[in-house]
Amino acid sequence: MRNAASFLMFVVFGIIFNLLVMPNANAEEVDIFGYFEPQFIYLYQDGKSYQMNSDKLRVDLQSSVSNVEFGADLIYNLYFGKKSWNMLDFFSSEIVEEIPPEMRSYFSITFNDTLYLDNVYVRMSGSRIACTFGKQQISLGTGYFSNPVDVFNLKDALDPTYEQTGHNAARLDIMLRDRTNVMFLYSPIAGDWKNSGKLFRLKMGLGHFDFVLTGHEFQDELTDFYSASVTNERRRLLGFEFVGELVGLGVWGEAAYNIMETSDDFYEFLIGTDYTFESGLYVLLEYHRNERGKTKYEDYNINDWLRFYLGESKTICRDQIYGMVSYPLTDLINLQFLSIFSVNDGSVAVVPVIDYNIFENVDLNIMGNIYTGSEGKVYSSKLGNGVIVRGRAYF
Repeated sequence: MRNAASFLMFVVFGIIFNLLVMPNANAEEVDIFGYFEPQFIYLYQDGKSYQMNSDKLRVDLQSSVSNVEFGADLIYNLYFGKKSWNMLDFFSSEIVEEIPPEMRSYFSITFNDTLYLDNVYVRMSGSRIACTFGKQQISLGTGYFSNPVDVFNLKDALDPTYEQTGHNAARLDIMLRDRTNVMFLYSPIAGDWKNSGKLFRLKMGLGHFDFVLTGHEFQDELTDFYSASVTNERRRLLGFEFVGELVGLGVWGEAAYNIMETSDDFYEFLIGTDYTFESGLYVLLEYHRNERGKTKYEDYNINDWLRFYLGESKTICRDQIYGMVSYPLTDLINLQFLSIFSVNDGSVAVVPVIDYNIFENVDLNIMGNIYTGSEGKVYSSKLGNGVIVRGRAYF
């Protein structure tokens, strides 16, 4: 497996070398762009202060020959300060007591420096058809804070617009007619056709609305952290989405019904609306239900918490309400106020944000994290309060 990855890396950089050093006469100039992103995180928890710094460099390359486009994104992350954390430090004492002392070290995570290809793909396109192969961006759903129909990406509801990683797939997009297109996608798993992901999406525009139907079969993975075992089963997702405008309001929604091979079937849906006032004030509201979530915080267990933090589940509780208020204070400064409310346990996370465009290609983002719930709830003050200061310089 390591030899295959090394060979792939060799091929990719061979292509990049040819694009940069020996450009084809019919090829366009190679575009090189990206950004440098320093980030500082401060956390105050249980009377103690912590800090972690990181530096991220992203370099994007794009080029095309006739109707063939090549793209690659290389990312390098460096970490400083407190790099090792034990996840049990953020859980309630009742949860921690369930874990034997000799096993608690297994819940530690360390942020190590990384260098990787986030995306590397080839896209071939015609007038009404496009084929994309390789590690690529796959974005599904209409929701802002979360997407029930999207099993490729898991948004951080406290930072929902941060970029997502790429996914290995073969994708075919066909434009059937104006505002109607279909997408087929295959995401392989070790050459196993039966358990590999197979997705179909039909998008149609009718009046002021766009509608999407989705069918997706893939391998679902669920970890039992008490027994340290992993269950794999086939999962079939039937999804529906809409987005449009109604009486001056933006409205959208998405729903997914999941048919499981061995475990219980479940559904998930999200519905949202937004409005922009003449003053520039923008208001957004979403309601999200995940049937896999719990209705009482007394029932939360270590599986619920770790499946959420490791991306196996979108929520811990069943029902959540998301809200955002945004206002352009000046042409260069935008103020935001995000809030997440757990309907089932009454806890709230508050995220004030300041976005400042310092220079033409330099942005500054300051984001606070404030948790108000009692111990054991989704947004418990046990998680600590803090601030993230993130800069980004584009080139």
